[in-house]
Amino acid sequence: MGVNIEKVFGENVFDDAVMKVRLPKSDYETVKKLMYEGGEITEDLADVVAQAMKEWALEKGATHFTHVFQPYVISVGAEKHDSFASVPIDGKIENTFTGKDLLMGEPDASSFPSGGLRATCGARGYTAWDITSPVYVKEDTLCIPTAFCSYTGESLDTKTPLLKAMHAVSKQGVRLMRLFGDQDTKRIFSYVGPEQEYFLVDREKYLKRPDLMYSGRTLFGAMPPKGQEMDDHYFGAIKPRVKAFMEDINVQLWKLGITAKTEHNEVAPAQHEIAPIFSISNVALDNNLLVMDVLKKTATKHGLVCLLHEKPFDGINGSGKHNNWSLTTDDGINLFKPGKKPEENKLFQLVLACTMAAVDRHAVLLRLAASNTGNDHRLGANEAPPAIISSFLGTQLSKVLEHLEKSEPEDLMLAGKQGMKLDIARIPELLIDNTDRNRTSPFAFTGNRFEFRAVGSEANCASAMLALNAAVAEQLKTFKTEVDAKIADGKETFAAILEVLRKDIKECKAIHFDGNGYSDEWKAEAARRGLDCETSVPVIFDNYLKESSVRMFESTGVMTRKELEARNEVKWETYTKKIQIEARVLGDLAMNHIIPTATRYQTSLIDNVYKMKDLFPADKASALSSRNLEIIEDIANRTNFIKEKVDEMVEARKVANKIESEREKAIAYHDKIVPMLEAIRYHIDKLELVVDDQIWTLPKYRELLFIR
Repeated sequence: MGVNIEKVFGENVFDDAVMKVRLPKSDYETVKKLMYEGGEITEDLADVVAQAMKEWALEKGATHFTHVFQPYVISVGAEKHDSFASVPIDGKIENTFTGKDLLMGEPDASSFPSGGLRATCGARGYTAWDITSPVYVKEDTLCIPTAFCSYTGESLDTKTPLLKAMHAVSKQGVRLMRLFGDQDTKRIFSYVGPEQEYFLVDREKYLKRPDLMYSGRTLFGAMPPKGQEMDDHYFGAIKPRVKAFMEDINVQLWKLGITAKTEHNEVAPAQHEIAPIFSISNVALDNNLLVMDVLKKTATKHGLVCLLHEKPFDGINGSGKHNNWSLTTDDGINLFKPGKKPEENKLFQLVLACTMAAVDRHAVLLRLAASNTGNDHRLGANEAPPAIISSFLGTQLSKVLEHLEKSEPEDLMLAGKQGMKLDIARIPELLIDNTDRNRTSPFAFTGNRFEFRAVGSEANCASAMLALNAAVAEQLKTFKTEVDAKIADGKETFAAILEVLRKDIKECKAIHFDGNGYSDEWKAEAARRGLDCETSVPVIFDNYLKESSVRMFESTGVMTRKELEARNEVKWETYTKKIQIEARVLGDLAMNHIIPTATRYQTSLIDNVYKMKDLFPADKASALSSRNLEIIEDIANRTNFIKEKVDEMVEARKVANKIESEREKAIAYHDKIVPMLEAIRYHIDKLELVVDDQIWTLPKYRELLFIR
């Protein structure tokens, strides 16, 4: 396309540069202060900002405005659009948008699953402007990122607790900085760079697969002769049709101020990835929801469909959303970046150890944060992190932790990066990171950040980030409290720090694993270490309500027990509904397409057998028809099995649906219905391999996975 990034970047965003020009200087400075230091915005100031936003949006062709919010039942933003039109006077209207419109909206809070927080008769809910996340114009609408809460004050979204978790980790991080004599740092920012994986399939073929349309994944499908065995798709040349789509995506995202940086083919055929540059967590996650929305809408323009389900194709790599997470001070110091001086490394080592301790203490909570119906198919396969939470540090950092266990306060240091010369002509000297990378680790240190690899591609990754930030905030608070107590008892500051560090490092050893997380040996070793190895997603959801989880969320001010109980109800209900949909779709396709199609082919084979008997002597006809007879019998056995299993599945659903407890119902669906889906699929896949292609009209994997 030849687009100049500098010219188009952020052109549809009401960003700092636009505010500086369009707001009075004093109001601009007040807004900036509120963005970085917090505080209440007055209605008078909101009116000034709203007027400037309206004028800017109208110039961009906007006719409506909306508060974009994130109900925790869906993974994309929700919107209710209002036009700028005022009440007509003498048959004429004006474009109006007030500070009140900007600050607060009132969507129906009872129509979203709320786990009992809102009854149908109590519909009132509020959206409140998130002043720290940029407002933008998308198509004809001014979009305002907001938080969403109920009339009684409980959060109904993922953003509200995320903002609270970010505040908590900032508050406790600043307290920790004071231990090192830093009196200047005012805030610690949580940064995230979510790498978004996705599949592209031809739209015409997609529309012929009801399972893809209704459940987001193929509920049956035999493997093609060639899949990803040759690894030739990964980082390969991007096909022209896909490249045109990616170019379109880039321009749209750049205009929205989203730093789309990296794009490439992923391992599986038809799988791709897009990654941004790091930004502050709530902004990054707002942007990621926009990325998913733009991916899906733009795919349609190119005759494609973007699949965000974590495992749309069985036997083929699934998609994740690797969350690259770090903590940075307000003056730009990355707390996960080793320094060149010993005093700089003390803080790095401390934050590293506290993070490891937090992950160890709340590993099951992080596993829960990455759990959903779709990701259950992906985690644990040999292409995604295992379902067991562990953390990779690499050889050098592992030695650092071992050293810290035994060192004296004056030894608290870490070497910086080391030089390495490659024995290849014309390759300059490189600086290698202090750690290798381990793609089998769910939570890996990658040089100056941690990469939480277990999050699913379809998820709103705020759920994972709020759990991680809250867990680290709690650990930082605990660490500071324990150190203060030792100092009060007469210990020297760094001696007290080292003593608490040693204790934490010893306690979190179980979570530290640098080996192959895909191996069966690790599963056995993890169980021996006492790590959580639960695989049932509905049971994993229980961890939200563990006393340690409730205490952590409440002590950091992120969520209350009532909010956690409500979220669990929604999680169990959502899990059940998704399996219900899959069961209905597969049952319908099995009875109304698969069995009739297989039977039609079977009938043609039977007709052939009879005709062979008319043409040849009995012995010869029998020999020539033997293979067809085997197929006829095979089809009969498989269609009978499918019919029986579908009937059995319907009855099992009726029994499960009578269970009143959402938790027990979800467990019943996991334990009873899911195995039936897998059993039915097995026989459908076998039928697909024998039935005539001309009769089997549903697109196969070989057609879906290879875009032309």
